[in-house]
Amino acid sequence: MADDEKTGVTEACQPLNPAHPAPQKKVLVVDDNEIIIRTITLKLQGAGYKAIPANDGSQAVAQVRKESPDLILLDIGFPADVSGMWDGFQIMQWLHRLGTRKIPVIVITGSTEPALKERATAAGAVAVFQKPLEFEHLLEAIRANIGS
Repeated sequence: MADDEKTGVTEACQPLNPAHPAPQKKVLVVDDNEIIIRTITLKLQGAGYKAIPANDGSQAVAQVRKESPDLILLDIGFPADVSGMWDGFQIMQWLHRLGTRKIPVIVITGSTEPALKERATAAGAVAVFQKPLEFEHLLEAIRANIGS
């Protein structure tokens, strides 16, 4: 008689095989600054997440469709030469139209405009972080929304 038969434990109840770890949580990083994208990507990878870069709204929408991220880090301000007429709020609207309202969005911004946090929250952001980013606080917010 096999051990499983003796204990009554079926194969489906066995612990996960450590050789096949759970898939990484995916975080879409949307910012027009390549240095910020690279820095956040490296820090996210070091924390066990898969970072997906996007430089503008059209790339963000394409990556959401392709990768189905678990969370989106979204800059609000994009220069006209990078994004045309897109800003972070318009990107959020497009993402909501795609049916991604359940994907948490954390806004990252260099703006010091006092009403921005309220506007971002009203648009669906779960948190707002000022640049330069304090990565440990950002990581806490990511974990609070999607886990490790």
